[in-house]
Amino acid sequence: MNKAATNKFYTIFQNGGIYLVLLLLVISIGLIKPSFLTLPNLLNILRISSVRAIIALGVGCILITRGTDLSSGRIVGLTACIAASLMQNADYADKMFPNLPLLPLIMPFIAVLAVGTFIGMMNGLIITTFKIPPFIATLGMMIIVYGLASIYTDAKPIGGLRQDFIGLGTGSTLSIPNLILFAGGIVFIIWFLLDKTILGKYIYAIGGNPTATLVSGININFTLIKTYAIAGALYGLAGLLLAARTGGATNNYANMYELDAIAACTIGGVSTTGGIGRVSGIITGVLIFEVLSNGLVILGVSPYLQQIIKGVIIIVAIAFDMRKNKA
Repeated sequence: MNKAATNKFYTIFQNGGIYLVLLLLVISIGLIKPSFLTLPNLLNILRISSVRAIIALGVGCILITRGTDLSSGRIVGLTACIAASLMQNADYADKMFPNLPLLPLIMPFIAVLAVGTFIGMMNGLIITTFKIPPFIATLGMMIIVYGLASIYTDAKPIGGLRQDFIGLGTGSTLSIPNLILFAGGIVFIIWFLLDKTILGKYIYAIGGNPTATLVSGININFTLIKTYAIAGALYGLAGLLLAARTGGATNNYANMYELDAIAACTIGGVSTTGGIGRVSGIITGVLIFEVLSNGLVILGVSPYLQQIIKGVIIIVAIAFDMRKNKA
């Protein structure tokens, strides 16, 4: 194979290798355990992936700007608790707000989007106003939000949710699970935002070359605040859907989801150095993690060994990313 052919093969693998990895992963596990490839199991993987994909899309937008968000999981947990507390049955014995009337389904959507957007905006304001590194700022916010969730719930689980609310996470529309429909809609919106809007171009520009972006007259601070606010709104929606899927919520919901989201984005080709990343790659990264997790459970692999395998994958993905961008 000559040098030109080798370079072409390397480019193809670099751009499409992640999709080949997912395909080989599915086939390999399916050959070992045919039950993995059953329709109910595949749909279950997609349902679980739907919530995580929404979170990863928010985190991905921030990573593209050279930022990070360690508060995403805790925001999901807080908004899950808020949504659940507003959607309890009137006759539930341990209702959080005993005198709260039955609310229309739109109300928890409004509440979680408002809370998520506000916290995301605060992240952006803290980072841009005080010039605090995103890692530190969002680490502090992660702790604050967990404290708020614990105070809000009094560290008690929230149950007794209405069936119409639970149906958002467990039901189907035209034989397609609702969670997949929600995730599909968000995927399209974020793809359109990043690929077809001025804000999307600014997000890539900030991550690619902040100095040139500033010189060109783009308001970097305002763009970052909007990006963190959008991500916060996505976390809020994910929290609502998580509560609907599981039929309850606690202050510990979505713990460590932020690290899974960052890992999925990195595996999916979102560069740790900023300016690079595609929606399709992020979704593929999420699916790889969920396929791997589900497959390892079906294969009977120890949960502790599963964590080691995931950790190795993350390190290899980041090493490959840094090598690729250095080249």
